[in-house]
Amino acid sequence: MNFKFSLKYFLLTILIFFVEVLIATKLKHIFFVRAYLGDVIVVILLYTFVKSFLIINNQKLILGILAFSCLVEFAQYFKVADKLGFLPGSLMYIVVGNSFSWIDILCYVAGCVLLYLFVKFEESRSLQKLT
Repeated sequence: MNFKFSLKYFLLTILIFFVEVLIATKLKHIFFVRAYLGDVIVVILLYTFVKSFLIINNQKLILGILAFSCLVEFAQYFKVADKLGFLPGSLMYIVVGNSFSWIDILCYVAGCVLLYLFVKFEESRSLQKLT
């Protein structure tokens, strides 16, 4: 793992972040988008954020993001945000969350599978360009 700034991934991170904000604020009334799509996209947001600053193995990063996402979800099961004294509505309360859902974990898995497939597609496309 090496540190290297990537403008491409940083700009993607900003774009995806704005999509997440849009989902949380303007599209929150559309159940599927708010409940599922946001959780699929958030793992992609984490991926592009890390890739903005690090050169790291893609598969290990995707697995790490899945593990991290599941850890946060299980923290919700144990009401960690409340136990740490975060006020409802505060940034940290929103980040950690307060309601556990197995469906959220399935959404994280779906997002990571999509990421993996995209990364594999891009890798094979890059190899084809070399030949």
